[in-house]
Amino acid sequence: MEVLRTKYLKLMQLDRFGDRLAGQLSGGMKQKLALCCALIAEPQVLLLDEPTTGVDTIARREFWDILAGLTAQGITVVVATPDLVEAERCDRVALIHEGQIQLVGTPAALKADLHLSRLTILTPDPVNVERTLMPLIDPDGQIANVSTFGDRIEVLVKDAQQGESLVRDLLIQYLIDRLQAEAPTLENVFIALLRHKGSVPKSTPFPRSRQFSAPRSDRPTSQPAISARHLNRVFGSFHAVVDFNLDIQYGEVYGLLGANGSGKTTTIKMLCGLLPISSGEMSLAGERGNLRSANLRRRIGYMSQKFTLYDDLTILENLQFYSGIYGIPPHQQREKIRWVLAICGLEGQEHLLTRQLPGGWKQRVAFGASVMHEPEILFLDEPTSGVDVLARQQFWQLINDFARNGTAILVTTHYMNEAEQCNRMCFMVAGRKVAEGSASQIKAQQPGQLFELQVGQLQPSYDLLRGDLEPWRVSIFGDRLHVVLDRPDTELPWVESLMQQADLPIFDTQPLPFSLEDAFIGEVQRAGGAPL
Repeated sequence: MEVLRTKYLKLMQLDRFGDRLAGQLSGGMKQKLALCCALIAEPQVLLLDEPTTGVDTIARREFWDILAGLTAQGITVVVATPDLVEAERCDRVALIHEGQIQLVGTPAALKADLHLSRLTILTPDPVNVERTLMPLIDPDGQIANVSTFGDRIEVLVKDAQQGESLVRDLLIQYLIDRLQAEAPTLENVFIALLRHKGSVPKSTPFPRSRQFSAPRSDRPTSQPAISARHLNRVFGSFHAVVDFNLDIQYGEVYGLLGANGSGKTTTIKMLCGLLPISSGEMSLAGERGNLRSANLRRRIGYMSQKFTLYDDLTILENLQFYSGIYGIPPHQQREKIRWVLAICGLEGQEHLLTRQLPGGWKQRVAFGASVMHEPEILFLDEPTSGVDVLARQQFWQLINDFARNGTAILVTTHYMNEAEQCNRMCFMVAGRKVAEGSASQIKAQQPGQLFELQVGQLQPSYDLLRGDLEPWRVSIFGDRLHVVLDRPDTELPWVESLMQQADLPIFDTQPLPFSLEDAFIGEVQRAGGAPL
């Protein structure tokens, strides 16, 4: 038993923390410890139910590399996950909806069977581009789907060349910085499948009762909705947030991204007045004085990382309570509550106790409760943690709708694919901002090149390269290796020579664009790494 314990703690990189209490471990480390406990009996089959929910990006990538190592030892691993970016790393995938398996295959085969191409459009005017293309969605036509991701639009088309020609003609009056064809994703496959089955829920318009007079963000003199200058927060000898500066405009979705323990939640709590600042200056909706006044509270919405609902109240009682404390007039409360129940798919279930709801459903109700009063500023701390693909898409449609109606939104998330929905974002490491910009800007600023290697022996090749490169530069994606090289002209021949000397063949090498996850991990590791 001692030998097995030592083996698995070392495999999970937990051997240095054997004396640390489990309650003092980060989310990612707790999940690794749970995996150790599951492996101690040396099972032949390992069943994992959403093992990375709430785990940060870096820990999630390490976790999946560990799972790849286990399969190389002959262990069969079955993983349930709501994150289809994670699913891309599996050998085979089963897409399940309403209790039935819809499709099974390798990620590559499922994407090939979609018979659609993905066009990525980078434009300074994504709202009007989306409005132009959305009416043309037709399952039997050229355009199959249109989605907005921050500063870019994704269009699924039946034929890459014909689709690109059509889209360029349709958008001739708009400035297009880039339009290129890319391979579809598993999320594209799943959404297309559900759309074909008629299972994608129709959007339910929010019953707006007013339009607040927010300053226009395109004016140079406009006042930010949220502003912070040299913000610091100290707990004893621990400096949780260090000299943090921020401006968020009305109508903007801003992402605050970082590993667990990087200071995201502390920053949000200071910005929305739940936690006093140690030093610095900040303003909310133009207010600089009493940021805890009742009047300002009614202009702000907040959805915390943990559920903001009361488990011993029914869904209806929770919504009635929040309607009351946010000062929604009685004649509007009924309509707003009906809207929340509709977007959650809980009509007729409003008398259920909240504790009876699964986590993802609680998240939906909590989001509805935080926006019923039509806030000018909205803080969302990991709103989609544990939420399925369809619900996550619906969340972001609603978030974007509020932003387009003038709400300033600050959101944290560990899902890098949904962080692409933000207009701008910053990466935090140890309480400091280390990068800021749109998703496209941050990816374009990455040094070096990402390569995908098709190799003959996956695990030995992975082990070899991680031993000679910084470990974060090498990762397993399905049956391929991803390798980040800062100086590809000299380092790629060196990698090929190293593999050849070890008698590990490389069948193919392809350059890939950096994903936001790649950019995030690179920025965090170059800045000193995530806190343990």
